[in-house]
Amino acid sequence: MHRPHSPAQPAAVLPASWRDLTSVRELEKICFGRDAWPWIDTLAALTFPQTVRLKAVADELVVGFIIGDRRRLKRTGWIASIGVRPNYRRRGIGRTLLAACEDLLGMPRVRLSLRSSNDAALRLYQQAGYISIDTWKSYYRDGEDAIVMEKVR
Repeated sequence: MHRPHSPAQPAAVLPASWRDLTSVRELEKICFGRDAWPWIDTLAALTFPQTVRLKAVADELVVGFIIGDRRRLKRTGWIASIGVRPNYRRRGIGRTLLAACEDLLGMPRVRLSLRSSNDAALRLYQQAGYISIDTWKSYYRDGEDAIVMEKVR
């Protein structure tokens, strides 16, 4: 088991690529279980030219990632997926990845969705300036709703 991340040694945020497929897939499965993206979708997200993809590295391990895409016609960025390894949470890694992705997207609005039961993510997004704008009923396979949030920059 890897030692927990310490705030004195912050995670480095770096560009992610197809070479990170195994690490990002592993984190998708750890963070999202049966909601994890199929490997082909993860590979696509790590290779499409307009996609923002970042990883957080600490203790020589990928401990977090974020995938964002630009919807230029709508002048909106979309946070498609973000995850942090459980024993590295509550250390600012998710917040740092989110801010970096928002900056790189360069859009006046950024949107994302989350499970309605994900209170920790909801708090993170609210603290980052996101507000709830919609609910997608029965969005997840098990019938749970998704909350759609938006940040105007």
